[in-house]
Amino acid sequence: MLLRIAVILILVCVLFRWAFGQWPWQYLSSRPTRAQAVFNARKLLRVDAGANRAQILAAHKRLIAMVHPDKGGSNAAVHEANDARDLLLDELPGRGVELKDDDETRV
Repeated sequence: MLLRIAVILILVCVLFRWAFGQWPWQYLSSRPTRAQAVFNARKLLRVDAGANRAQILAAHKRLIAMVHPDKGGSNAAVHEANDARDLLLDELPGRGVELKDDDETRV
């Protein structure tokens, strides 16, 4: 009897995986929120919550110098550092309001 229940449970799990693309227990874990991603990015770059653009870029430059493949790091670490930089720059207040000289509207 117990073997039958185990086989049925396994079949249900496999069918669930086939139908939804994930195992049933993967729905139990929560996905990281944007706030968690920002926290992790700040932790990776070692900047505080009030960091400005220059501080974020300087921290990114320091981290890239350590994790670059030419220095024995990996491509994945470089991509992670770049993603952290981009996320923190996107979180800055007033993002997208400033116009650069080449962004002016042309008539």
